[in-house]
Amino acid sequence: MAARRPDRAKALELAVLGLLADAPLHGYELRKRLNTTLGALRAFSYGSLYPCLKDLLRRGLIAEDTRVPAADPGRGAPARPLAGRRAKIVYRLTPEGREHLRRRLAEAGPAAWEDDGFGVHFTLFAQTRADIRLRILEGRRNRLEERVESCRTALARTRERQDGYAAELQRHGLESVEREVRWLNELIGRERAAAGERGAQQRRHAPSSGTDRGDAD
Repeated sequence: MAARRPDRAKALELAVLGLLADAPLHGYELRKRLNTTLGALRAFSYGSLYPCLKDLLRRGLIAEDTRVPAADPGRGAPARPLAGRRAKIVYRLTPEGREHLRRRLAEAGPAAWEDDGFGVHFTLFAQTRADIRLRILEGRRNRLEERVESCRTALARTRERQDGYAAELQRHGLESVEREVRWLNELIGRERAAAGERGAQQRRHAPSSGTDRGDAD
């Protein structure tokens, strides 16, 4: 279990940076976004969020601004701070943090397709290069195909012991993994089709060698 903590910490860091890349957020809103948008992070303790933010601040990847809630004075009048209201700390991505996020999104190693990291990377696919997306999806599928074989072996052994309830639970787990593999196959097919279309468009718009020679003459 201890070996998984660094991976979870890295996944949480990536999720925070990805959310702050869209817009500055205060801590409460950041927690809400992690909960509603990044379902893969629900296994994380939210007690780890603020140490993560503190570490990102220390490394200069994010910065914090203090904002005092203001009353709405009406159209055309300047806003006035509300008396007695505490200032909110708003976190924003720094240029160094944006560059760090870019480098993290270019990673396609095992951490990107394991359980702790895949969901976070997937939610940031819109900011990820197409070739990296495909490598992560294929890596995730390979990992789950290995898991399918392990689940089938375990299920066969449980049936030999005639433990019906344990077998039913394992069957449910096997079906869940097989369902995700089918989903990944669909996504991989779409990514490959899109890559083929992009390649075809590039070839159609590329100058022919004959045209190049004619221009040179």
